[in-house]
Amino acid sequence: MRERKESIVMVTAYDATQAAHAEAAGVDVILVGDSLGMVVLGYDTTIPVTINDMLHHAKAVRRGAKNTMVLVDMPFASYHQSVADTVRNASKIMQEAYADGLKLEGGSEILPHVQALVQAGIPICGHLGLTPQSVLQFGGFRVQAKEMDAAQKLLDDALQLQQAGAFMVVLECIPSALGALVTESLDIPTIGIGAGENCSGQVLVYHDVLGLGMHHRRPKFVKKYATLGDSAISALTKYKDEVKRREFPNPDYRYDIAADAISKLSNRAGKGENL
Repeated sequence: MRERKESIVMVTAYDATQAAHAEAAGVDVILVGDSLGMVVLGYDTTIPVTINDMLHHAKAVRRGAKNTMVLVDMPFASYHQSVADTVRNASKIMQEAYADGLKLEGGSEILPHVQALVQAGIPICGHLGLTPQSVLQFGGFRVQAKEMDAAQKLLDDALQLQQAGAFMVVLECIPSALGALVTESLDIPTIGIGAGENCSGQVLVYHDVLGLGMHHRRPKFVKKYATLGDSAISALTKYKDEVKRREFPNPDYRYDIAADAISKLSNRAGKGENL
């Protein structure tokens, strides 16, 4: 797709229904992101997300999208200790979730881990720029690589990830000109999220696309294609009101049996007979 200059479409998903929606829409790649910690589990950051959390959701996504490429995030601290631990954790996710590849955040500091995973036969997608697992070091969710030195490091990291065997790199929340330069400099695809229109493709969070998010501030780079959150609240409010007024369920939403059968049961109950 990159060689044909055909834009790659990626979206996150965290359960079987969301994955089925993404597959039905024809997206190219589904990412089971550790962003689930914020948009599904209600955390303030992705840091509390565990391998078991990722496995639980990744398995559901694979069940919902059997014919779409599924990438899974390796969560915080699962690839920052020994290389052996990294390979062990990655192998567990690949085997149990039937993943097609994994995504890791970071550049030069994780190269030995990327190399070991690629050598183990695991397709690896990199992630540079605003890497949410490092948000505490960044001092918040902010645009990255705006200065020359930081931009140079990001470009160098992207090239090193490619050299280490990564097949794709996500670029998050960086100046669009830098996103274009990195994309032009690499032989592998780039996936942008707040990195401009010149990346090889784009990724957004399922909840952001549909306007479902309520627990986090919507970044500038997010375009809402629907406002399903408002529709959901409206529908739930109407449901609540109808139940309170005893308007639901009405005869259209109930099961009935013959009146004489109810009468017989009522008589038996009144006599204290065993029903």
